[in-house]
Amino acid sequence: MSDLRIRAAGLEDLDAVLAFWKVAAEGTSISDDRDGVQRLVDRDPEALILAEEDGRLVGTVIAGFDGWRCHLYRLAVHPERRRQGIGSALLSAAEERFVRLGGRRGDAMVLQRNETAHHAWRAAGYAPEEHWRRWVKPLTG
Repeated sequence: MSDLRIRAAGLEDLDAVLAFWKVAAEGTSISDDRDGVQRLVDRDPEALILAEEDGRLVGTVIAGFDGWRCHLYRLAVHPERRRQGIGSALLSAAEERFVRLGGRRGDAMVLQRNETAHHAWRAAGYAPEEHWRRWVKPLTG
C-alpha cells in the first residue's frame, strides 16, 4: 500500500467517480449524477476523498461536515482491492478531517442489506444506533 494516494476529488474526477461507484458502491442515491456530485465538490472541495493507486481510482468516501455533525457516505473500495487497508485509510483521512474541523462524532449511512459493509464499519470502530431511524422525503420529482 506504499503507493496509495489519498486526496480530495476535483471537478475533473467526477465522471471517473460516478463510473467507479457503479462498480464498487452498493445501492444508488438520488444524488448519484454529475450535478449532484459537482454540487458537493463546489460546496465543500475537501468532502469527497479519493484513494488512488498508480493513478487508478480504488476507493472513495464522502466526509461531509455541516458544522454540527460529521456524516460519512459512499465508502466504496474496488471489489478486487477490498480487505487491503484502503477503506481504513479513507476512513482515517475522513476522521482526521472531521477532527480538524471540530467534529466530535462521525456517523455513517450504511445499507441494512449490505452485510459486508457492516463488518467493515464494525472493524473500523463504528456501531449501529438502533434507537434512531432515518426519515426521508424526496424534494424533487
